[in-house]
Amino acid sequence: MQTAEFWIENLHLAPHPEGGFYRETYRSGSTYPFGHESIFAGERCWATSIFYLLKQGERSRLHRIHSDELWFYHAGASLTVHIFPAPGKPSHFTLGLEPDKGEVLQETVLAESWFGACLESASAEDYALVSCVVAPGFDFRDFAFANRNELLNKFPHHTAIIERLT
Repeated sequence: MQTAEFWIENLHLAPHPEGGFYRETYRSGSTYPFGHESIFAGERCWATSIFYLLKQGERSRLHRIHSDELWFYHAGASLTVHIFPAPGKPSHFTLGLEPDKGEVLQETVLAESWFGACLESASAEDYALVSCVVAPGFDFRDFAFANRNELLNKFPHHTAIIERLT
């Protein structure tokens, strides 16, 4: 198995503001002009895609975007994505190669959900390499970090994971 440093160097990944490393690999050339009544401020690309790598001990901080985000597993250890939807109950999914343990190769986070990710493994060398596709395309104008206290008040039974990912 390759190391995290191998993928960071060979895929030209850079630090991501939410944690981990990434590189945008696709941004559609066409855009959609959202109107004033939309949650999007102006035009958005139809879709975007990134490579995303998270090392053991790192986290993808809980954040929210205005678009659906599809996650695809590529390599490394299993990665758990925790979701706190605006309406509904918290949930999670684990990306990995062991379906008998409930792991999946791809899954979706719905728009407007707070979400973050972490590895559950204990080995210091572990990492997970995934891709994320966002439609309508990702724009940092649509990105916000979660407020720890607000989520703790709304989801008090999930204190440990909220504190870990904020």
